[in-house]
Amino acid sequence: MSRQLTFDLPVRPALGREDFFVSPANALALSVLDDPRGWPQGKVLLIGPEGAGKTHLGQVFATACGAAIVKSEHLTGTDIAQLVSAGAVVVEDADRIAGDMASETALFHLHNLALAEGSPLLLTARIAPAHWKFSLPDLASRMQATQIVALESPDDALLAAVLVKHFTDRQLRVPAALIPWLVARMDRSFAAARDIAAELDARALAQSRPVGQKLAAEVLDRLGARGQ
Repeated sequence: MSRQLTFDLPVRPALGREDFFVSPANALALSVLDDPRGWPQGKVLLIGPEGAGKTHLGQVFATACGAAIVKSEHLTGTDIAQLVSAGAVVVEDADRIAGDMASETALFHLHNLALAEGSPLLLTARIAPAHWKFSLPDLASRMQATQIVALESPDDALLAAVLVKHFTDRQLRVPAALIPWLVARMDRSFAAARDIAAELDARALAQSRPVGQKLAAEVLDRLGARGQ
């Protein structure tokens, strides 16, 4: 079969509150982020696996509070005082800088200034600070004293919603019946939902094929999912 010429077009995820599907797996996290006035010491660490919705929740919080958003690896090149002047700050992927003294020092200063100014500080990470490998003991103690809110493993309803969102972000139309079919057979993770949507999109476009169970079964088999 001849392959169609494809282009790697950017995926534009919808990150509004109306695009966030609330389920028992994330309802507690959303309720905590809705009320920053109740955060102990004005800070919260949101943890969860890849694709769990941390970025989406951070954007929802930032929109509601006018917060500045910065990825942790960019902290060393950022004006910390200007960040805090926004009134609230979101630091994404905070665990990724553990072991980098310069980045840890920048986060330490941001943490202290945000608390001094009364600016809510939301951090996201994949794992709890007890598992980070800190170079800076003072930062370690502050992170370990931060309230943790975890995104739980997805239930069927949430997995289905995440699949639909990934397909919608990619402007990929799929039969409604394919969603529960996939949920029953895929690995039960947010990362699997992301990878399935990306692979279905790529194959459908490259091979000029409709998205259905046959193509989905091939994708599950290639990704090593549970397809049966």
